Amino acid sequence: MRKIVAIGGGNLLQKETLLIDQQIVQLTHKRQPRILFIPTASGDDPKYVEGFKQIYQNNLGCKVDQLLMVHQEPNHEEMKTKILSADVIYVGGGNTLMMMRKWRFYKVPSLLIQALQKGTILSGISAGALCWFAYGHSDSMAYYQEEKRQEEWNYIRVRCLGFVDRITISTHYQQSLGAESFKNMIHKIGGIGIALEDNSAIFIQDNQFRIIRSQAGAKVYKLIKQRAKVVVKELPVTDNWIDMSYLLSKFV
Repeated sequence: MRKIVAIGGGNLLQKETLLIDQQIVQLTHKRQPRILFIPTASGDDPKYVEGFKQIYQNNLGCKVDQLLMVHQEPNHEEMKTKILSADVIYVGGGNTLMMMRKWRFYKVPSLLIQALQKGTILSGISAGALCWFAYGHSDSMAYYQEEKRQEEWNYIRVRCLGFVDRITISTHYQQSLGAESFKNMIHKIGGIGIALEDNSAIFIQDNQFRIIRSQAGAKVYKLIKQRAKVVVKELPVTDNWIDMSYLLSKFV
């Protein structure tokens, strides 16, 4: 059973996404679920790892482990055990392009496919939301050109895992430059775009989805190119499940 929770952004440590985090934990139906945190996109930032533990272990009562591979070569068998024994895999934010390259080098995608097939909840924020879809609208170039102003680097389309196919996804959509860039990307390449604002998430279960959020007013949009222009439509926040065919349709 496919279970994916992709979060558009928000400050985890300040508990901005806590209502979504609580729902992720509740999905396991366990008193102390095992959560595997993968912080590759942040360069395995130790402060990020500790902050994640603070929320998911101390506040939400989970048993938290982490999978590190940026500054050390992971042991494949240990990596396999961690990924396949987790109830939830949560991927942190950061540099999507670097993360996908690192994962492919260490053959992480094949293990994540096995986790997907066994019903593990796959979740994450920002880069950790993009990774589950076919493509991600990413600010990765900013990490390679940190001294440059935003107008001197461009968002890029990163090929991701494709666990949700045919969709290009964008996060932090409330940022005006990123929103405009994503519209331009969909206008150029076509296809279907899903845009998540901070503190919103899309929850996909098998062939259905629904929108959840941790703060009122946080929105999720579908973008589609129709007759040489990009049409943007807000997706409804509802407790009811909606068939994935609605997202994959070429109409809004």
